[in-house]
Amino acid sequence: MTSSSVSRAHVLDGTPPTTASDNWRDRLRLFGYAGGPRTDTRERLAAPFPEPTRSHRAAQAMSWLGPVLVALFAGALRFWHLGSPRNLVFDETYYAKDAWSLLRLGYEGTWPDRKIADPQILADPQVIPLSDTGAFVAHPPMGKWVMALGEWGFGLTPFGWRFMTAVLGTLSVLMLCRTGRRLFRSTALGCLAGALMAVDGLHHVMSRTALLDLVVMFFVLAAFGSLLIDRDHARARLAAALPVGEDGRARPDALTGDRAGTGLRPWRLAAGLFLGLAAATKWNGLYFLAFFMVLTLLWDVGARRVAGARRPYLAVLRKDLGRSVLSVLPVAAVTYLMTWTGWFLSDNGYARHWADGRGGTWSWIPAPLRSLWHYEYGVYQFNVGLHSFHKYESNPWSWLVLGRPVLFDYESVPAGRDGCGATADCSQAILALGTPLLWWSACGALLYLLYRWALRRDWRAGAVLCAVGAGYLPWFLYQDRTIFSFYAVVFVPYLCLAVAMMLGALLGPRGASEKRRMWGAVPAGALVLLIAWNFIYLFPVYTGQTIPYADWYARMWFDTWI
Repeated sequence: MTSSSVSRAHVLDGTPPTTASDNWRDRLRLFGYAGGPRTDTRERLAAPFPEPTRSHRAAQAMSWLGPVLVALFAGALRFWHLGSPRNLVFDETYYAKDAWSLLRLGYEGTWPDRKIADPQILADPQVIPLSDTGAFVAHPPMGKWVMALGEWGFGLTPFGWRFMTAVLGTLSVLMLCRTGRRLFRSTALGCLAGALMAVDGLHHVMSRTALLDLVVMFFVLAAFGSLLIDRDHARARLAAALPVGEDGRARPDALTGDRAGTGLRPWRLAAGLFLGLAAATKWNGLYFLAFFMVLTLLWDVGARRVAGARRPYLAVLRKDLGRSVLSVLPVAAVTYLMTWTGWFLSDNGYARHWADGRGGTWSWIPAPLRSLWHYEYGVYQFNVGLHSFHKYESNPWSWLVLGRPVLFDYESVPAGRDGCGATADCSQAILALGTPLLWWSACGALLYLLYRWALRRDWRAGAVLCAVGAGYLPWFLYQDRTIFSFYAVVFVPYLCLAVAMMLGALLGPRGASEKRRMWGAVPAGALVLLIAWNFIYLFPVYTGQTIPYADWYARMWFDTWI
């Protein structure tokens, strides 16, 4: 049949003719390409969730039931023997005591040296040697207020000071499942991302330890999810504002793209709140504030371009920039200050009255705020000037490949004691190490996402890369400072999203042939099973279980892990 007869045949049956570009596009779809022309601009602005193959009610139930089941699995792992070991692990000696001080005084008081205070806290009967003299501390109070909730309920005990990080670690898995579902428009891929984080060793260890970085991760993930919801709602309003043609389809419209408003955006206010809480836990939350602000403005530019704006950047400058800044930055700033309420209301907090009676250029600013600025400047100088050697410090270049994990706790157990067999000595270790096969897979996934973002303009890949960059790249500015690989827990959720997106592409798009699905499912399923096995194998060194020394040493795959 000639090309002209093919065209006539398509005219007769009412279907558009198949072109060479259509055939090429169909081939690309086998490898995850989801592009192609759409006739209705509303679908491009507000992509709907795929129609479920089962009943709508069952699909709606699974959209929540799946994430909840994954979170319950993660919670069972994180709460299992949470009070063990019964000591202050690594930097818990600072944060657990500061949390108790906030609960009792409203600010961080003074404790004796850890060699004196820690045994008294763990003794029976317990002695709490807290003084009401304000102490200089290196981080804002929000994360310690979070830990104080657990201590309020369960006392100054290992279970008490770890309780809230375990809660947030569990909830973060639930949030990641729902965030992944919204990002990929797939409940299965969302639950896969959450399940991967549930079996990540670093996230597991940090969820069972009273340190600040897991709290930062939780608030940042909440902000990321809020901004995704805001993106969907804003684009849906633009889509609804587009004029509809006689054929019932909407097409780009310059007037709508340039001038249509997106209404109230409460989810940006929520993002500002969560980003303020992240920064009030640890200052690296400020980098996420900056990165996410740029990301959301670029999302607005893209939305207005699709809607038909002739000058999308100018349209965003006129219609979106002011609202975005006012709905995020002031909320974050006020939230940050509110976390210092206990210090503001105190008389003995460190440097609380430093500015009282002082004049100078800035005397028009209320004295409590100037005192806080003085305090925070001292904290900044301390943090950037921290260069003391630590055995487990590492350069950020090595983080993604797990070059130097941090040993949080290690005990040598003599044979015949504390569950150790009678023939050889044993070890109890807690190693802050990501599940190796997951992290090494994530390295490849990030390269795939770079391709998707740079060459295919996939906004989902750009969003994940932005979040990873916000949590990772700033640490390269402080390579001479004493820093640790467990800081990377803040971007673990986005590594899991990256791996889930890569595996989704390997499985193939909706509508792919059964053969294509099979060829994708076998390697994807094998990788997921290997990651799960890797976590199970290393589980004893994530949880401080008593195992023979030879078994512990066998799990130290590299000399740098010891």
